[in-house]
Amino acid sequence: MTTKIAIIQMDIVFGNPEENRKLAQEKIKEAAAQGGEVILLPELWTTGYDLSRFEEIAETLEGPTHQLLISLAKEFKVTIAGSIAEEENGKFYNTFVAYNAEGDRLFNYRKAHLFRLMNEEKFLESGNQKGNFNLGEVPVAGVICYDIRFPEWMRTHMLDGSRGLFVVAEWPKPRVEHWRNLLISRAIENQCFVIACNRVGADQNNEFGGHSIVVDPWGNVLAEGGFDEEIVYADVDFTAVEAIREQIPIFQDRRPDLYE
Repeated sequence: MTTKIAIIQMDIVFGNPEENRKLAQEKIKEAAAQGGEVILLPELWTTGYDLSRFEEIAETLEGPTHQLLISLAKEFKVTIAGSIAEEENGKFYNTFVAYNAEGDRLFNYRKAHLFRLMNEEKFLESGNQKGNFNLGEVPVAGVICYDIRFPEWMRTHMLDGSRGLFVVAEWPKPRVEHWRNLLISRAIENQCFVIACNRVGADQNNEFGGHSIVVDPWGNVLAEGGFDEEIVYADVDFTAVEAIREQIPIFQDRRPDLYE
C-alpha cells in the first residue's frame, strides 16, 4: 500500500509568521486537493532564520501555528509536518512537529545539531531527544537540516526499525550537491525511504537550494524539485523496506562491539 507524499517547497517571508501561515495554508489546500496524504513543510517555515527576533516571533507548541495545523489536518484528513520557531520558558528551539488527520500531535523534535554558519548556537538551545514517531502503523523519524551530516545520529534513529526518514531544511544553494548526496547516502546506508523538504528563495544572508527529494532504500530518486517554488509529489510504499533489509541484512551484520 502506497502513501502519497506532498513536499511543499516554498519561499519563506523573513520574520513574518502570519504571512507564512497564510501562504502555507493555500499550499496545504492545494496539496490535499491533489491527493497528498502526508504533507511536509520546510525548516522554520513560519519565520525563516530571523533568529535575533525570536523573542517576538517564536511561539509555544500550543500557539497559533499549532492551532492552524490541527485545523488543516482535520479538515483535509492529512498528516502535516514541518519545523517552527518554538519558545518555552524563555528559551528558543528549532522544533519539528507533525499532526495526524485527527489533529493529534505525533511528535516534537528539537534540532540536536545547531548550525554555526547560520548562528543557531547564538540564539537557540539544542535538543537532546530523538525524533522517532509512528506514521500510522509505520515507524519513521524526523530530523532537521544539519543533522543529516551526522550519520551516527541517523543510524541511531533507524535502529528501532524505522522505515522512513523525514528531513526539513533551509539548505543553502551553494552546497545543494552536498544535500543531494548526503540524502541519497542516508537512504542507502539505512535502507530506508528519505523524504526531504528544502526551501527556496533567499533571505538577507543566504540563497536556498530547493531540490526537495524523495529517495528509495536503494538510493533511487523517486521525485525531485528544482530551484523554484513547487509541490513535489511521490508515492512511497514503506512495506518495501522489510524485503530490502532481508536481502542485504546490514542491521543484523553490524558489529557494535567494534564501534565504541
